Amino acid sequence: MRVAMFYHSLESDWNHGNAHFLRGVASELQARGHELTIFEPEESWSRENLLEEVGEDAIRAFRRAFPHLLSTRYREADLRSDGWLDDVDLVIVHEWNHPNLITAAGERRRRRPELRLLFHDTHHRALTAQHELARFDLRYYDGVLAYGESLKRTYERHGWGKQVFVWHEAADVRTFYPRDQRLGPERDVVWIGNWGDEERTQELREFFIHPISRLRLHAQVYGVRYPESALRELHDASIAYGGWLPNFEVPEVFAHFRATVHVPRRPYTQQLPGIPTIRPFEALACGIPLVSAPWQDTEGLFRAGQDFLMARDGSDMQRCLRDVLNDAALAESLSASGLETIRARHTCAHRVDELLAIYDAMKPASLDAQQPADAQQPADAQEAITVEVSG
Repeated sequence: MRVAMFYHSLESDWNHGNAHFLRGVASELQARGHELTIFEPEESWSRENLLEEVGEDAIRAFRRAFPHLLSTRYREADLRSDGWLDDVDLVIVHEWNHPNLITAAGERRRRRPELRLLFHDTHHRALTAQHELARFDLRYYDGVLAYGESLKRTYERHGWGKQVFVWHEAADVRTFYPRDQRLGPERDVVWIGNWGDEERTQELREFFIHPISRLRLHAQVYGVRYPESALRELHDASIAYGGWLPNFEVPEVFAHFRATVHVPRRPYTQQLPGIPTIRPFEALACGIPLVSAPWQDTEGLFRAGQDFLMARDGSDMQRCLRDVLNDAALAESLSASGLETIRARHTCAHRVDELLAIYDAMKPASLDAQQPADAQQPADAQEAITVEVSG
């Protein structure tokens, strides 16, 4: 099968977790012999930030880690028809794309009834910024891939898309797997994630900084968007800051620590239950014991208390971390159970199986369907995208 995928960035995961899942799915599709083309905008903020903060060495490191993955970069300002989708069987367009591109893909689907076109949403904007999603013209899309049941219900409630399928993120087990324990562990706890706004600050204080400080643990964090005030707070708690970490280096970092934590953002705990984001999948795939701040596993993705520990509040997080670090049998059990669940249910191979099943069963969207009343159609949308290739 010939597949085209439009995403924000394949090369950069600077504050851009969608790249993790994309790389895993792309690798799996290629391993099965499918012909794949990935398109990303030439002026993506994630790639620009990566180059500004780290430089070209970061892109070269990505290419060494994923020599089989290449992207075609295009200019958003130069949308035009050139016929490159004529031989494609399936197109997936991620929600972090310009409305003009989203409409252009729909127009090509309208002109090619045999083409299958899916819209992929991996964010909370459908609830927290509905006006942005309402701009997208999904009339001619065959379906929507939503990364959780709660997001699926949101699309169905607003009438966005003719069919909505749940397609959770998962671990790329070609990259995320347990490393040789002779590398470590050397330190206690690591957290990998970005700082964010004031709400995020409060969550990190309760579920990471304060428990670590009270237990006097050797801990480290990696990520971006840490203001000076955050760095001072980490320093005062004797928590080391490692800066940005390429996602494909995370498994080696995990091998040096005895446990990790997950602190989901508030939209996923309150408005989109059942969506833990990709971090727990990746941590469990590496076999590191995980303690999570509370979230509602409404879809039964994991076995709380068996695959990982769920802390009710900051005091409970402190207790859970102490138990994991002082009870070798508990830590070993969590590691084995979490890894078992990932390998049985939550790898990118499982998600590709699901995607191909959706493709086989998908009913074409009605070409005379009407767009919902609350959606706006971009007036300057054009038929397709440029092939102004660079990089």
